[in-house]
Amino acid sequence: MTETTTETGKRSPHETLDAQLVRYWEREAARFDELSARASFGWISRNYARRAQRAREKAERSRAKEVARGRLPASAQALDRDGDSPS
Repeated sequence: MTETTTETGKRSPHETLDAQLVRYWEREAARFDELSARASFGWISRNYARRAQRAREKAERSRAKEVARGRLPASAQALDRDGDSPS
């Protein structure tokens, strides 16, 4: 396993569970959005849309924890969630 370093030469901190959860819940939200768009019936589409919204809320909670730890810039909470954010 290789050790990663930052620009200052210090060892970069390990990835936290919250950082992993942010990525996971954002992927799940995108998946539910796609399923919602392809659903044949309105009630199924609404169910997937609700699941996508809950996934985005869970990602935001984990993102807020990362910001509180100082691992993400405070502006990360206000970024657009449509895939336009630099990541």
